Amino acid sequence: MKMTGNTIFITGGASGIGRGLAEAFHRLGNQVIISGRRTALLQSVTAANPGMDYIELDITDPAQVKAAANTLIGRYPTLNVVINNAGIMPFDNPASGELDDEQAVTLLNTNLLGTVRTSAAFIEHLKQQPDAVLINNSSILAFLPLATNALYSATKAAIHSYTLSQRFLLRKSGVQVIEIAPPWVDTDLIYKSGDARAMPLEAFIQETMQKLAEDGPEAIVDRVLPVRDNPGANEHQMVEHFNQSVLDNPIPVQ
Repeated sequence: MKMTGNTIFITGGASGIGRGLAEAFHRLGNQVIISGRRTALLQSVTAANPGMDYIELDITDPAQVKAAANTLIGRYPTLNVVINNAGIMPFDNPASGELDDEQAVTLLNTNLLGTVRTSAAFIEHLKQQPDAVLINNSSILAFLPLATNALYSATKAAIHSYTLSQRFLLRKSGVQVIEIAPPWVDTDLIYKSGDARAMPLEAFIQETMQKLAEDGPEAIVDRVLPVRDNPGANEHQMVEHFNQSVLDNPIPVQ
C-alpha cells in the first residue's frame, strides 16, 4: 500500500497494536483518525500526536458505526484507508458446561461483526477513492487456536475467512484488502507482562509497516509464517503441542 498521503481510520486505535499503527502512520505524514470507547484515552493519544483526530465509537452498535462513517466521510472526504483493529480477548473453556453467554455474544459482536459492520459502512466510499485499502487484523490464533481462548481464536479464524472473501469480491473494485495476523504481542489486550515469548510492540509495528509497504495481500510478520503455512497433515499435533506448552507455562494475567 501507499504509505504516505493517506487519510486513515483505525478502530481500537487508542491502545496496543491500534495505537502503534496509528502513531507509525501519523509519523509518516498521514492524516490518522482513531476510534474507541474510552474518551479520556482517545484524548490522551491525540494530544500526544498533534494533528491526529478521534471519534468515539462502540463497534458493537450498528447505528453508531453507520453514524461514525457518515461523520468521518463528511469531515474527511478523501478518507481512503480503513483498519479494522478493535477487539477483545476474554478467556473461555469449551470443555466446561459453564458458558458466559453475555460475554460470548459480546465477543462475537466485537471481533467479528464489528469488522463486518465497519467494512460495510465504508466500502462504497472506499470504492470511489484512489489507493483505497481495507485492512483486517486477525491473529496467529486464526491458524493455531489457543484452547483457553477458544471462542476468541474462532473469531479470528472467521476474520481470516471473511477477509479472503472480501479480497476476492473486491478484486476489480480498486480496493486493496490486506490481512494482518499478529503473534502474541506484548500489549494490554490480556496483560502487558514483558514475557519473553511475546513480540515487543515496537518490533511488531516496525516489521508490519515494512510488510505493508511491500504491497502484498498480507502483512504477516515472519514469526507467524510457519504457523500460517502449516501443511495441515500435522495440524492436530501442532495444536496439542502448542496448547500443552501454554498449559505448562501459562500466559500471565492480572
